Amino acid sequence: MIAKTPESSGYTGVKQRVISAKKGKQPTRLLPFVGNPRKEMPTGLPFELKDYRELIELTGRCLREDKAGYIDENQPTLLTD
Repeated sequence: MIAKTPESSGYTGVKQRVISAKKGKQPTRLLPFVGNPRKEMPTGLPFELKDYRELIELTGRCLREDKAGYIDENQPTLLTD
């Protein structure tokens, strides 16, 4: 069964990231977001939560024949500011 929203999906890290972000934290089981690349780069994903959220929104709302599901236009944006 396809989840209605990204944060309700049991098979992605989105759910874990949303739950943690609502608490002002990052999930411990996933690589953290560490911001923009720099010389002394810590271990983690080289972008920020807002960039990840934008990626999920853009790709999730895209309708394509070769894609099983999508975020319905009536769903609110993920982790709105």
